[in-house]
Amino acid sequence: MGIYEEISLNKRKSLLLIFLFIIIIVLLGYVFGLIFFNPVVGLAIAFIISIIFTLISIFSGDKIILKVMNAKEAKKPEHTRLINIVEGLSIAAGIPVPKVYVIEEDSPNAFATGINHEKSSVTVTTGLLKLMNKNELEGVIAHEISHIKNYDIRFMLLVATLVGISVLISDMILRSLWWGGYSHRGRDSRGSIYIIVIGLVLAILTPIIVQLIKLAVSRKREFLADASGALLTRYPKGLADALRKIKADKEPMVKGANRAMAHLFIADPMRAVGENVKHWFSTHPDINARIRRLENM
Repeated sequence: MGIYEEISLNKRKSLLLIFLFIIIIVLLGYVFGLIFFNPVVGLAIAFIISIIFTLISIFSGDKIILKVMNAKEAKKPEHTRLINIVEGLSIAAGIPVPKVYVIEEDSPNAFATGINHEKSSVTVTTGLLKLMNKNELEGVIAHEISHIKNYDIRFMLLVATLVGISVLISDMILRSLWWGGYSHRGRDSRGSIYIIVIGLVLAILTPIIVQLIKLAVSRKREFLADASGALLTRYPKGLADALRKIKADKEPMVKGANRAMAHLFIADPMRAVGENVKHWFSTHPDINARIRRLENM
């Protein structure tokens, strides 16, 4: 599959997954409303919760992540090569040059943060800088620049927010049923039982389903950034070789990283944990599959 076809396919799949998220939240809000005998109220509550979660997510921003990871701003002359590559690829991508940070960490990895082109940053580990040659480092940076250009960070912020909303409403449904908040006035006993059963099933299964959708979205955005990065450098082999080195490295763990931020990195920063976990529980596509796609471009 060509680069443009890869980009188009992954965009369509990501939008489909977001659509599924929205359906789940609307359904949860409706069922929550039925519990109190007013579906409109349930939908209104779901909407208000969505707004609050979104605002909190936006204003918490990337500063928290950079602080948690103990990232330091890159400066010349120590990081001249890195800064020059970021500047050159940003100009080629047609976006403002993001801030550049470095983490003192042996594990080779990188990530991008920010909610828009103007407020974004690229962070790499010292392990990555030591391990990669110029073409490979350009491939990694092009991948991260593509995340910024494609608004992937904002997109994944939306996904994380939708997950939080879904889990919160599910918990509200469970608590309402547990504490007897269900209103059955005007319904026969069979109708009441149906609604209770549907509410319980949704409340129990939703956290699992939305997490799986979140992971699927994350994997699609990684494929998209790979393809976009290859288009930016016009040299897919650079990123393919970089991924091959990252896979073979003996330092797979990034200190300070956790599952909540794992999707930000170019490769799973906790890939040493649970390597036998099924593919659909991973934040990233299989590295071998990513390498094959890049080599076939």
